[in-house]
Amino acid sequence: MNSGAKQLATWYEKHKRDLPWRHTRDPYHIWISEVILQQTRVAQGLPYYHRFTTLFPTVEALANAPQDAVLKCWQGLGYYSRARNMHHTAKLVLSQHAGVFPKQYSELIKLKGIGPYTAAAVASFANREKVAVVDGNVIRVLARIFLVESPVDLGQTKKEIQQLADEFLEEPSDLYNQAIMELGALICTPKSPKCQECPVQVHCLAFAQQKQNQLPHKQGKTKQRNRYLNYLVIGTEERFYIKQRGEGDIWAGLYDFPVLETQQEVNHPAELGDIWPWLQQPEIRFDGVSEPYQHQLSHQKLHAKFWTYTLDGPITQADWIEVNAGVARQYPVPKLISNFLERSKLAEK
Repeated sequence: MNSGAKQLATWYEKHKRDLPWRHTRDPYHIWISEVILQQTRVAQGLPYYHRFTTLFPTVEALANAPQDAVLKCWQGLGYYSRARNMHHTAKLVLSQHAGVFPKQYSELIKLKGIGPYTAAAVASFANREKVAVVDGNVIRVLARIFLVESPVDLGQTKKEIQQLADEFLEEPSDLYNQAIMELGALICTPKSPKCQECPVQVHCLAFAQQKQNQLPHKQGKTKQRNRYLNYLVIGTEERFYIKQRGEGDIWAGLYDFPVLETQQEVNHPAELGDIWPWLQQPEIRFDGVSEPYQHQLSHQKLHAKFWTYTLDGPITQADWIEVNAGVARQYPVPKLISNFLERSKLAEK
C-alpha cells in the first residue's frame, strides 16, 4: 500500500490540473470550491468559483449578502440547498468564530451544513490535517483497488471504504487526498477507465480480475418521477407577476411564475380554468401557450408549459410581485424559468 501511495503521488505531481483552489490555504475559498464541486464537474464549476470569490471574497461578505444575491450567483448549478446552506454557515462563522473560518476538522464538523467530506477536505487542504477525504472519485478508486463488491451506497460499505481511505492516506495529507481524487477524475473514471495509464494498476485487484468496468456496485436506482408544471405568465405586454418559492421546497428562495401542477400534460386552457376558476373571470384573457419544456432533476423529470394571460383588472394575490422583464432577470430563478425568459419574447422587452 505504501508503495502504491508513492507511485500515486509521483503521478499526481506530473499530471495534476492547474486549478485555482490548489493555490491557496484559505479555508474559506477551499470550502467554496468543495461545495461547488460536490455535484458539479470542474469545467462547469470553475466560473462559479471565480464569481463567488469575486462577489463574496470573505466569509463576512457572504454572511452579510442578501439571500437573493447568493442564489442569483448560484443560478444554473442546481441543488440550491447547497447555496442556502453556504449562506447559513457563513453567518454562523461570523457569529460564532468572529469571521475566522475554522481549519480544524473538529471545529468544521460542528458547523451546520458542513458534513464529514467537506470538513475533511477543508482540514486537509487548508491545514494539512491527516484526515482522509472520501468523495465519489475516492470511493470508485478504492472499490476497484481493493475489490469492494458490496454496494458502495450501503452504510456498512461506506464505513469500510472510509477505513481503507484512512489506512491508505500518507502525509502530507493534502497531496495524497488530492492525488487519489485526481486519479478518479482523470484515469479511474466511471466508464472506460484508462487502466493502462494508471500508476497503481499493479496494486488493483479489480484490474487483475478484469472487473474494473463492473465496480463499484450500487443498490437499485430510485425510480424517476414525472411532474407536469403549468406556469401562468399573467400580466400585460410590459409587466407580469412572479412569486417566491417557500421553505421546504427544492427551489426555496428562488422566484418563478405562479404554477399549477397536474397529474398529466394539459393541452387546453379550459382544463386550467377548471382547476383554478379564477382564470375564468372576464378580466383574464388567454393569449397562448409555449412549446413544452423539459428539465431533469436527480429523481424527477419536469414537463413544463408556460401559459400566457393578459390581466385587465387589479391583482388579488398578496404574494405575487409585479415586475418587468428587465427587472425579472435580476431575481434568482430556476434554470427552467431562465430558459423560458431567454427564449420567449419577454427577453426582448
